[in-house]
Amino acid sequence: MRKDKLEKLASERSYPCVTISMNTHRSKPDNQKDVIELQKLLKEAREHVVNEFGKQEVGVLLEKIDNLKEEIDVNYNLNSIHIFLSVATKEIIKSSWPISKNTVSVAETFVIKPLIKDFNRLEEYLILVLSRSEVRLLQAINDSITGQIKSDDFPFAQNPYFLADPDKSGDGKQSDNLIREFFNQIDKALVKIYNKMEMKIVAICTEKNWSSLMQVADKPSIYIGNVSINFNDTANHSLASEAWKIVVAIQEEGQAKAIQEMKEAAGHGKMITNLLEIFVAVKGGRGDLLITHDDYHQAVKMNGQYSFYLVDDLTLPGVIDDITSDIAWEVIAKKGRAIFTNQEEFKSLGNIALKVRY
Repeated sequence: MRKDKLEKLASERSYPCVTISMNTHRSKPDNQKDVIELQKLLKEAREHVVNEFGKQEVGVLLEKIDNLKEEIDVNYNLNSIHIFLSVATKEIIKSSWPISKNTVSVAETFVIKPLIKDFNRLEEYLILVLSRSEVRLLQAINDSITGQIKSDDFPFAQNPYFLADPDKSGDGKQSDNLIREFFNQIDKALVKIYNKMEMKIVAICTEKNWSSLMQVADKPSIYIGNVSINFNDTANHSLASEAWKIVVAIQEEGQAKAIQEMKEAAGHGKMITNLLEIFVAVKGGRGDLLITHDDYHQAVKMNGQYSFYLVDDLTLPGVIDDITSDIAWEVIAKKGRAIFTNQEEFKSLGNIALKVRY
């Protein structure tokens, strides 16, 4: 999720803004259910818009809603899809992350919380495939391969696992030295690429090769983990799936550290858990770290620039379907951090908490 696109959607104020978010399926026959669910949500969105505005006033928007089902090919779905429609805007964004429930929103702003989650969880990284038969470097975003790095160094054309001199093939020490030197060349090439791209690396190789690589690494910190290679399955999608598990574990560790940081802020009187107080604080630029439970949503109706009251009926005119979406973006826009989590450790703090700068 690019920040510029997120910023554009976050800043739009155009009543009505229609947001449709739904879980999807990657493969047949389950993806045929997506067709039926999408039609149902589009119908719900259309009825909401017509009931509130009539047909003539929002004809352009209704036309976009009516034509949308023809523009989405369910054969290329991921785990969720997010649709943003207004008179001026039409964005269809597919995501690798599922959502808690399918929703339709008709409001003055788009509901961008799923995109903020994607923005926070988006990871671009490199996958080093290191085996006897190949040494290649793949570029990945989350659980998908986006390309292969081809440079002066990669892919490596050969590797000296076997000594050129057959009379010395039984010399284990010389063989180890040769492999170590080869791994040293790989590491130096990876450091060069890291310095340009600033992407960390997951290595897919045997435990022995991982150990050897770490022994010669000039910058061990550029490697975020190792997955043991399955020589029977080196297809790109399988490699990405295994590497992604390492990245997700690191993200979860980061969430745990953020929760601990919030608890320490509470001890110093720098944590707010009241929703309205959080809203006022982030509007004033005081938000340093916001943590929200994944399943927490709250609709509100504004009754002043810095005041609102909670509502349950999302069909009321002027209702903001989920104020936590607006709050999270406000924190990010003012150089803070916004994290969504379902970790048990956060429950003791409630549904939402803000660490303030002052």
